[in-house]
Amino acid sequence: MLTSLELCAGAGGQALGLEKAGFHHSALVEIDKHCCNTLRHNRPEWNVLEEDVQLFKERAAEYRGIDLLAGGLPCPPFSVAGKQLGEKDERNLFNDALDIVDAARPRAVMIENVRGFLDAVFHDYRERLKDQLAKLGYRTDWRLLNASDFGVPQLRPRVVIIAVEQKRADLFDWPEPNPHNPPTVGETLRDLMAARGWRGADDWASKADEIAPTIVGGSKKHGGPDLGPTRARRAWATLGVEGRTIAPEAPDPFHNGMPRLTVPMVARIQGFPDDWHFTGAKTNAYRQVGNAFPPPVAEAVARNVSAALRKRVLKPVSA
Repeated sequence: MLTSLELCAGAGGQALGLEKAGFHHSALVEIDKHCCNTLRHNRPEWNVLEEDVQLFKERAAEYRGIDLLAGGLPCPPFSVAGKQLGEKDERNLFNDALDIVDAARPRAVMIENVRGFLDAVFHDYRERLKDQLAKLGYRTDWRLLNASDFGVPQLRPRVVIIAVEQKRADLFDWPEPNPHNPPTVGETLRDLMAARGWRGADDWASKADEIAPTIVGGSKKHGGPDLGPTRARRAWATLGVEGRTIAPEAPDPFHNGMPRLTVPMVARIQGFPDDWHFTGAKTNAYRQVGNAFPPPVAEAVARNVSAALRKRVLKPVSA
């Protein structure tokens, strides 16, 4: 069985994908208590470490020899919604992740981040990251993947960075997109919208005939749960969804006007299974969902990482 160590595990999006791809979690490191509660609630057997990655790295050598080091490192340093300070941002954990790679020496590394990581302003930073990993014995590649290409009913581009030990680097291939489009928002949520007998559910579902815009997790410093800034809320309105707040439950039978989404609805749009429960109050639960890496995307990439790690490395024939 292949083993993994995950940094900044959040509420389990990447962890679920890795699990479905056949990885056994040696540990999941996460500083947010709400996310840790969700992980423990859903998988009591997982080794969830509620601590700062910068402190964890001091004992990362305990996990030396794991197959995969994975993680969803903080996005704000590279997000176009922020100041794009990159390595100058105090929230940037790439250097700490490199220290952990050096200490644990996994056979492969899988890191996800926002599409802003690929902006021209970070070209030198990306190349330096590749050089640092090369010195540790890895070949590195990255790709922008759209969640909608892997069955997720949402337009959610994310950068995935893969580093594989040199002798196996040629064995890794990026996953192929699904041959069919994902379901629409209406197809995805019709049953949840009708859960309390809303008479308008079928009509709403027929008109919500596109995939969702990108779910926005939001900041802990500002406001409550909503579906994003004004432009995002306008996009939701074209699908017949009121995006200014999140609802505590599905519409009642006589609801008029645009419905709001509930946390379980947002979770389904993110690709989470219905039995994955997000603990805590509505605001915290929504942010856990909104900041997650869609499990189907993580699974698709992790399956190909698994295949590369399981394949036999052929030795060159001597002359």
